[in-house]
Amino acid sequence: MPTTASDLPPAMTPPPATHRPPLAVPGATAAIVVAALAASAVAPYDRPTWLLEVFPVLIALPLLAFTWRRFPLSDLLYVLIGLHALVLILGGTHTYARVPLGSWLQELFDMQRNPYDRIGHFFQGFVPALVAREILLRGAWVRGRRMAAFLCICVALAISACYEFIEWWAAILLGQGADEFLGTQGDPWDTQWDMFMALVGAGSAMVLLGRLHDHRMAALAR
Repeated sequence: MPTTASDLPPAMTPPPATHRPPLAVPGATAAIVVAALAASAVAPYDRPTWLLEVFPVLIALPLLAFTWRRFPLSDLLYVLIGLHALVLILGGTHTYARVPLGSWLQELFDMQRNPYDRIGHFFQGFVPALVAREILLRGAWVRGRRMAAFLCICVALAISACYEFIEWWAAILLGQGADEFLGTQGDPWDTQWDMFMALVGAGSAMVLLGRLHDHRMAALAR
C-alpha cells in the first residue's frame, strides 16, 4: 500500500499542493547567486573551466524558478542550494586549485594541496542529500527517518559518481585542457577522496539538519 500524507509524522506532512511560500527567501537567494555569477563571468582564470564549473548553477536557476509554483522547496533548502552555488562559482572563478580561501587553509594547516575542492565535494553530498530528503518525504515516497536517510545518502553518492564520470569524459575529450577542471593537483586518489567527501557531506546533513529540515518543511504547510 503506498504511503499517504496521513501516515507521516506531523513534521513530515507535505503542504497543500496549491500553497506557495513567500518569494522573499528564494528571491533574495537567487539575486545573490545571479550577482555572484555575473561578477565571476567578467574575468575568470580560465573561461572554459569556469563554464564547466558553473554549469550546474546555470541549470539549477531556471529549474528552481520553473518549479517554484508547482513544488516550492523549504526556505532552508533554498538557502543551502544558494550556498552550494556560491561554492561552485568561487571554484569556477579561480579554478579549485587556486581559490584563495583554500590557499589560506593550506598554509594554516600546513597541507600539501589546496583543499577547496574537498569543500566543494562535501557540499556536493550535503545539499543534494537534503534535496532528495525533501522530495522523498513530502512526496510520501518513503516512510521512516532511517530509510529516508539511507536513500538520501545513496542518492548523493550516485550524483557524486556521475560527476566523476563527467570529469573522466572531460579528460578524454579535452586532454591537457581538462587539468584545471579536474583539479587533482597530482593526487592519484583524488576521485576516491571526492566521493568520500560527498559521503561525509550527505551523512552530516542527515545528522545535523534532519530535525531543522522537518521543521522548515512543516512550516510550508502552515
